[in-house]
Amino acid sequence: MNKKYLVLRALIAAVEVARMSVYFGIMKALRMVLRLLMVLTCLAAFSSTSESEGWIRVNQLGYLPNALKPAILLAKDSTVEPAIFAIRDAESGMIVFTSSAIIRFGSYGAFRQTYRLDFSQFTIPGLYSVECSGTVSSPFRIGSDVYDGTADVLLKYMRQQRCGYNPFLKDSCHTRDGFIIYGGQEDSSFINVTGGWHDAADYLQYVTTSATAVFQMLFAFEMNPGAFQDSVDAAGRAGPNGIPDVLDEARWGLEWLLKMNPRRGIMFNQIADDRDHLGFRLPTQDPVSYGRGKERPVYFCTGLPQGILQYQNRTTGIASTAGKLASAFSLGAIVLSKIDTVLSAKLRARAVDAYEFGMEHPGVCQTAPCRAPYYYEEDNWVDDMELAATQLARLTSKPSYASQARSFADSEPVTPWMGSDTARHYQWYPFVNLGHYFLAHEGPGKKDVVSYMRQGLRNVSELGRANPFLFGVPFIWCSNNLVTALLTQARLYREVSGDSSFTQMEASLRDWLFGCNPWGTSMVVGLPGHGVSPRDPHSAFSHLHNYSVTGGLVDGPVYASIFNSLKGVTLSKADAFAAFQSHVAVYHDDWADYSTNEPTMDGTASLIFYLSSMASDGKTSAGRPSIPLR
Repeated sequence: MNKKYLVLRALIAAVEVARMSVYFGIMKALRMVLRLLMVLTCLAAFSSTSESEGWIRVNQLGYLPNALKPAILLAKDSTVEPAIFAIRDAESGMIVFTSSAIIRFGSYGAFRQTYRLDFSQFTIPGLYSVECSGTVSSPFRIGSDVYDGTADVLLKYMRQQRCGYNPFLKDSCHTRDGFIIYGGQEDSSFINVTGGWHDAADYLQYVTTSATAVFQMLFAFEMNPGAFQDSVDAAGRAGPNGIPDVLDEARWGLEWLLKMNPRRGIMFNQIADDRDHLGFRLPTQDPVSYGRGKERPVYFCTGLPQGILQYQNRTTGIASTAGKLASAFSLGAIVLSKIDTVLSAKLRARAVDAYEFGMEHPGVCQTAPCRAPYYYEEDNWVDDMELAATQLARLTSKPSYASQARSFADSEPVTPWMGSDTARHYQWYPFVNLGHYFLAHEGPGKKDVVSYMRQGLRNVSELGRANPFLFGVPFIWCSNNLVTALLTQARLYREVSGDSSFTQMEASLRDWLFGCNPWGTSMVVGLPGHGVSPRDPHSAFSHLHNYSVTGGLVDGPVYASIFNSLKGVTLSKADAFAAFQSHVAVYHDDWADYSTNEPTMDGTASLIFYLSSMASDGKTSAGRPSIPLR
């Protein structure tokens, strides 16, 4: 963009404004001309930025009219010093807003200069771009409907991950699951546990992540019932069935969890192990054998370390798994009570049993490794039992559960990853403690629990205050899951406290997931459909058959040191994001990079709450009805 071109554009625009003065009045027209001249001065003065590599990052999905709206200017040129930026209307080509609300942050990652541009004051719906220092952003929308339907997009990925009958493939897989291991006298016997979801690109299945996903979907519906559609039936096939799709999906998970906890004292933690990792194939064409034909191993919860080959986990108990089951069963009983009274009653009974079993066996029940050292190294369990106790208190109205929940909350006030710059894989899971949210609503200790939520947010905020993205989340494996967790906590904290201290960080983390990050890409496959999002994720569906895994939240960026140390991770082609990589973090849109570009089931499910909340906000702000489906 050269200076002569900028001058010509500004003059043409000025003439157009003068012509419009007939309609708007001469004084308003003159003010618009002056604003254009200010923009011209800024843009012409720094028109060389594009030549020296500059980028403006925005939320490609868009912004609600009254939301905070940061954009980030990134430059390799250390001399860039913008004084003003502009918003241009994509339809008319007119500059409709200018501002000097720019904060300099200096170097970050691969960039020598970074700036935070704030256009929150601009609220007019439309399609726009941000321009500054000769650099133009991707187009984005402002409107009350920009988040409508986005939560349902994520459900597409959840349905695609179904085990048993898979509605995307219109076929069934793993119908012979499975044979019990670590089961004592029951060892090697068959148990029918077909169902649930595959965890990620592999076909392992875990109660740990599946119960979390179930709870998150039920929670999202309970909080935002009017944000969901009814476009498929219970089997995931096209056609409404009178039940919101999010409840169909949660029920699919609940029915599998009941199989994994068939009666009191009998719990299973996972199906299959890393012997699964023999390359890409569709789940319906899975040739992996565990020595029992089509049957896969089903790991019995013993409360002791497990791992049948080279590696073992550090299991110390069962409460982490039992607490997650009790939480999902309890909330399922509450939410489904008006839809299926029989299932609701069964879930209620199983929730009580699971919780009591967890109380009898405190400690963590980690997933089991086999040939590789990678597994979910969960080291906390009181958060799971806290959440379970809050839901049982709601379900049964027994005050003893609330008292126990509060005791658990006090023993782990802050989820330990919040404020840390590293953690082992899934070491502190779930990444958000929703039990705090429920306790923060009532009881004599409400203020204390609210302060626990605030402290976690403050810890991360302190780590991120020195960079333009306000990003204080550690770049560990599945960093996007941590971003989603922090978004959830930030929003819920605002609700229970009325404190807006962390709204800037919340906006930045939300926008990060949809393109306002160093790489300029959404982290959700196919969302938005018009923008930059993962096109080559680590998935057999897309890599082998070009099936889109739309709606899947990918792992997200990791420290360069993590990428360089993981076994088997590589790149299959030239890195399209090479200019943006640094020691701070790397992200690759490449199927061969399982550390940053693999969609995960539980991360995707956990984002459903926040997106449905944003859709509800948009409907409320626009005065549109938000009526739950019946």
